[in-house]
Amino acid sequence: MYGYRCEYCEGTVKESIVERESFKHKAGFVILEDVPLGICDRCGYRYYHSTVLQRVEEIASGKKPPERTELIPVAHLV
Repeated sequence: MYGYRCEYCEGTVKESIVERESFKHKAGFVILEDVPLGICDRCGYRYYHSTVLQRVEEIASGKKPPERTELIPVAHLV
């Protein structure tokens, strides 16, 4: 699925499993664990397969329930 040239540099996109990846969605944030994705070995740009993005959409829209929900601390900078 990966192994192609990065569209931003001359690097190669290689598959990696990331422990936690957060996604911003119009309905809020979704965190997926053990996510397979492509990462450029030169610039670090991340590439997501459509199945990963579909899962984010399903969870954010309520079509599939999350395994758990975590509280995230929020504060103003100043």
